[in-house]
Amino acid sequence: MAGTSLQVSKQGFHETYELKEELGKGAFSIVRRCVHKDTKVEYAAKIINTKKLSSRDLQKLEREARICRLLKHANIVRLHASISEEGYHYLVFDLVTGGELFEDIVAREYYSEADASHCIQQILESVHHCHHNNVVHRDLKPENLLLASKEKGAAVKLADFGLAIEVDGDKHGWYGVILYILLVGYPPFWDEDQHKLYSQIKAGAYDELINTLLSVDQSRRITASEALKHPWIVNRERVASKVHRQETLDGLKKFNARRKLKGAILTTILATSNFNLSSVRPFVSAGKKKGSEEELMAHSEDEHESEGGANKAREQRIIQLTQKLITSITTGDFETYCKLVDQRLTAFEPEAKGNLVEGLEFHRFYFDNVYTKRTSPINTTILSPHVHMMGDEAACICYVRLQQFITSTGVPLTKQSEETRVWHKKSGRWVNVHFHRSNMTGTSSS
Repeated sequence: MAGTSLQVSKQGFHETYELKEELGKGAFSIVRRCVHKDTKVEYAAKIINTKKLSSRDLQKLEREARICRLLKHANIVRLHASISEEGYHYLVFDLVTGGELFEDIVAREYYSEADASHCIQQILESVHHCHHNNVVHRDLKPENLLLASKEKGAAVKLADFGLAIEVDGDKHGWYGVILYILLVGYPPFWDEDQHKLYSQIKAGAYDELINTLLSVDQSRRITASEALKHPWIVNRERVASKVHRQETLDGLKKFNARRKLKGAILTTILATSNFNLSSVRPFVSAGKKKGSEEELMAHSEDEHESEGGANKAREQRIIQLTQKLITSITTGDFETYCKLVDQRLTAFEPEAKGNLVEGLEFHRFYFDNVYTKRTSPINTTILSPHVHMMGDEAACICYVRLQQFITSTGVPLTKQSEETRVWHKKSGRWVNVHFHRSNMTGTSSS
């Protein structure tokens, strides 16, 4: 593979491993179970089609492989082989079969503060190992906290180092958010009434630990290494309560449901932001330190500058397609609409009464009975469109939609809704795969 220094194994992937069923799929990769032909040990193979990757994407792949080779820890999904072969690159990882940590917790009949302490200890151990090897994960979220197996007491594994970077100097993370969710059941910034939420953890022995982990002031926010020395973790058996936390499980069930139902949108935004450190600009302390957030922000800005022009063009294309899609709706043009949306389009919209709608039949009803029977034209304006690009083949657009029309009684009316649409490029063509629309509010004008 010209132009990249990705490791090429002396022995080919197919000579060493036998591929089995598919486990997951991404824009440029697929994950399949595989078995080592000699040892019969099972692994998970991430298969990347390098023919579709840009030179920058190849550099990212090389960085991910290089970082994963550095990390050898019981609480990290380990990379066992990195092999290039005939236009594909194979990353062979531990086969992790226990699913997401948070999903496992809500299925338990008993869950206590001591259990939360044990979970966060394993997460902190994995983060500390990363930092010890000058690696920052940058994507610490529920989806990347997995369990090694379905067995009781299975180890927590940190996964997905696609956004990880190598840095020097002190590293401060936001693992306090994960601890908060483990204890309360939902993120610390979920509700407007922060005092009400925070009061739920004030009485615990972990109060000081939460405070120092969630501190906005980086100089006060402790590192993973320091957190591991806290009495609530090292003296768990004596300090942490063993009382069942049903309220935490109830909250976590709701949190899991929300992030799963909105997964397409949330994952898009998280991936697109690439955890850009400009979002934590207020937390940068004075003075430049090697490996500090300020230095990382400068690196990130330089990295993004080169692709800025291409992204702008793609963003404009997404806006144009969205405008065309809305026009097809207001004019009742179902044929054009079908060309712009995926056949398995999913949607949350007021007409569905909170249900997730999949497919086109639900929408066809409105084309057949409402849109095509309008007698007056509709003027639609998209306000404040904001496009998130993630790679070359996926995008999310958020905007305010204004509709102006004349009612059957001759009264001018304006309606507004807030919308989010997720686009995916399939076979060289952009299609809308998901949208979320708020309830339309209307005002008449004279």
